[in-house]
Amino acid sequence: MNQKRRNGPRAIAALLLFSIMQVSLQVGLAEPTSNTTNVIPVPQQFVARLTTRNNVPITVNGLSAATGASILTGATIETGADQAATINLGPLGSLDVAPNTKLVLTYDDQGNVKVMLLYGCAILTAKKKTNGEIATEQGSAGKTDPAAGGVLNVCFPQGAAAPTITNTPAIAGGGAAGGGGGGLFGLGTAATVAIFAGIGAAALTPLAFQDNPSGANP
Repeated sequence: MNQKRRNGPRAIAALLLFSIMQVSLQVGLAEPTSNTTNVIPVPQQFVARLTTRNNVPITVNGLSAATGASILTGATIETGADQAATINLGPLGSLDVAPNTKLVLTYDDQGNVKVMLLYGCAILTAKKKTNGEIATEQGSAGKTDPAAGGVLNVCFPQGAAAPTITNTPAIAGGGAAGGGGGGLFGLGTAATVAIFAGIGAAALTPLAFQDNPSGANP
């Protein structure tokens, strides 16, 4: 009988100690962990920035957009007769958009930039390690070399049979948003008319030969 009395307090103490340990364990599991060594930061994609010539707004995704606006990937960009713009693509390069142009711009953090030129003219300047491309409904019009970078200068006016690709330094260096010369990429109206006249003449040349296969005067 005395043995049972001596063991009673011991059993109660052991049970109480076990209960305290269980409560402490549950509280510890409920506390948020402060260990962030295994947390992998999620990279944030950069956002392209718009600069319009003379701060005249253009149309982006059907809405008016002016200098400083963010251009997200997949945006549809459209300019009117007196509108032009430059899009800063950060580490990838830049895109100059001429007047009377509509295009879709896509880009990503993997160094890919693609311009789907629906109509008009655009200049894509791609930096090194960038896969730059301008395409039309007829397929790819040109790609840059990621090892060296490069410039793609493509015009695809409405009604043209095929896009025109040029490497003319004066056009490539004009800058859509810079200067106030008017016309294509700030070159002036006369230069713009001459460029489009040349494109039109090139497009009509096959038709002239079809009407007069011999090449002789009527």
